[in-house]
Amino acid sequence: MIRLENLCKTYRIEGTSKIVANNVTFTFPSRRSIAIFGRNGAGKTTLLRMIAGTLPYDSGRIIKTGTVSWPVGFTGGFHGDLTGEQNTRFIARISGVDSDELVDYVRDFAELDQYFWLPVRTYSSGMRARLSFGVSMGVYFDTYLVDEVTATGDATFREKSTAVFAERIAHSGLIMVTHSLETARRNCQHGVVLENGVVTWFEEIDDAINQHLENNRRHMVTTGRAAPP
Repeated sequence: MIRLENLCKTYRIEGTSKIVANNVTFTFPSRRSIAIFGRNGAGKTTLLRMIAGTLPYDSGRIIKTGTVSWPVGFTGGFHGDLTGEQNTRFIARISGVDSDELVDYVRDFAELDQYFWLPVRTYSSGMRARLSFGVSMGVYFDTYLVDEVTATGDATFREKSTAVFAERIAHSGLIMVTHSLETARRNCQHGVVLENGVVTWFEEIDDAINQHLENNRRHMVTTGRAAPP
């Protein structure tokens, strides 16, 4: 269970305020797969990072029961001067899992060959993504956070990644941010829509998608980018 209590977050850019969370009180239930929808700039990624604990909020609190992942596929936490193996061992220590077991898993899963023992700063973006996804799948969480993960590598590697991810979320909760409606339908049961700092729950994923599309249509009409029906 992840509960937001009176959560507030506002960005101020060039004198303009952008509200991401307007005194939000909301509970993400345990072991459910939930997609977060919202227009571009609504703050979906910001909300996910606040839940992950990688971004501060202005006020309120976030209560989490069970273990919650960092955003799957996030590569910004790696130290560039450390090797893939050393980064993996560091993550194992702070996650409280066996470092040798995680190293063995990530080395086999990520398929980085000799690069696993080279500094991460020498990696391509695709190699960083492989390492990150491998580490994320090598640590079991009660809830996985996902922000627009895109599969990398050849077809065989993508197929393997998809299968492992499906296995993990079959036994855990999932909170996902994605612009792909089909990805949301395929992976999520429920949906929430973030609009003007307000979070609205929808029991059925298609209802959340319909509301998201309607919000987009209204915004385009309001801004003159589309003709009204």
